[in-house]
Amino acid sequence: MEQQLISSIQNPKVKLLQALQKKSAERRKNGLFVVEGRRELMHCISAGFEIDTVFYCPELFEGEIADFLPHVKRSVFAVTPDVYGKLAYRESTEGVVAEVRERYLSLDALSLTENPLLVVVERVEKPGNLGAILRSADAAGATAVIVCDPLTDLFNPNLIRSSIGAIFTVPCVACSSDECIAYLRAHDIQILTAQLQDSHLYYATDMQKGTAIVMGTESTGLTDSWRQAATAHIRIPMLGQLDSLNVSVSAAILLFEAVRQRQTKGAQG
Repeated sequence: MEQQLISSIQNPKVKLLQALQKKSAERRKNGLFVVEGRRELMHCISAGFEIDTVFYCPELFEGEIADFLPHVKRSVFAVTPDVYGKLAYRESTEGVVAEVRERYLSLDALSLTENPLLVVVERVEKPGNLGAILRSADAAGATAVIVCDPLTDLFNPNLIRSSIGAIFTVPCVACSSDECIAYLRAHDIQILTAQLQDSHLYYATDMQKGTAIVMGTESTGLTDSWRQAATAHIRIPMLGQLDSLNVSVSAAILLFEAVRQRQTKGAQG
């Protein structure tokens, strides 16, 4: 595959990549999103996404760009350090950034394990929070993350960066809350809503069966549809003067309680 050198930030290819980084409308229009960094790109390839175009800086890239070529459908461009400095958000991304074809997963396409463990988030706005939740879901071996009524698109560059590639290692679905509730009920998955009102301590709640841990925004919490659909309401004890944790921290606590319970059951069984 022929590789051209780009030395100007005014190059139309560079301008398109920058537009994809900044605007969700451009991502939707072109059906492309941006992945920055060798690690993230390798996770993306392993997940079966189609790599459209790769930009790399020979002075910064370590290894062989030829390793990526079999996965690139269109073009590979070498860029100067100055150009790459305008493209990269982080210094430690090994000198590679790519445009990738969007691919969305549906609820029906999820492959459920026995006693699945799902994380459901409703109307989470900050991409960094969702990225951190995906990292915790990966670490806990969660079956999937379901994003209900999303306020950010799943291929926001900040989400991809903060997840360090977990958006590709954990199945992630966007849908409405009503669709998700119907799906969970159809598959006999208990719904545990994280809320302070009318709730039980999280570690006193059985999470060994099929479970969906459902969380809302830090400011307004969950909508009534989730509170009413819940099998049980759970809470994390708050012993200080504040009444809430960051949603990604709460997700990690609840996920690893489910892991603890399931590992204890496995050891006893």
